[in-house]
Amino acid sequence: MMTEDEIKQLLVNTKAVLEGHFLLTSGLHSPLYVEKFNVLQHPKYTETLCKELADRFRDQDVQTVMGPMTGGILLAHEVGKALGTRAIFTEREKGKMTLRRGFRIAPGERVLIVEDIVTTGGSVQEVVDVVKKAGGIIVGVGLLVDRSGGKAEFGVPKEKVQALLHLTVPTYQPEDCPLCKENIPMTERGSHHLK
Repeated sequence: MMTEDEIKQLLVNTKAVLEGHFLLTSGLHSPLYVEKFNVLQHPKYTETLCKELADRFRDQDVQTVMGPMTGGILLAHEVGKALGTRAIFTEREKGKMTLRRGFRIAPGERVLIVEDIVTTGGSVQEVVDVVKKAGGIIVGVGLLVDRSGGKAEFGVPKEKVQALLHLTVPTYQPEDCPLCKENIPMTERGSHHLK
């Protein structure tokens, strides 16, 4: 198994861990951003990281791996491949997370939920709700990076949650952001700004 230091170094080497002034999907501001696609664009690294996640749940009799669109699709596919299971994803329809494209969870089906970066845990909670509504059994939640400092809650016991990397990164409401107060401009997200 890779150590957290090795995983962090892989993310730094691929410029997946960035410093600056970022607007997060949650609406919060942060001095650090994890640009997952800077690492996920490399199939070799994606496979390596997903095998690490799979190994943490190998003894859980997983039947299906499921993640939210977008990054969760890649992770679900690679973790499912490593575990020899089916891999599906949720997506939003009229603002609500749901299963589409003919995907179904059978009552009692053992589901591993995977997600790339967690700050508040909102997307994972929505996927948890989809699985529970279908009558599936959540065997665990596998995360590439937990940047919540362990504060994110999904309605799943903490011992069933595994993150490859834990980061405690400050996040701020826009009105309380010290970076805004210092007039530091927002840093563009995405790989197009990297030279």
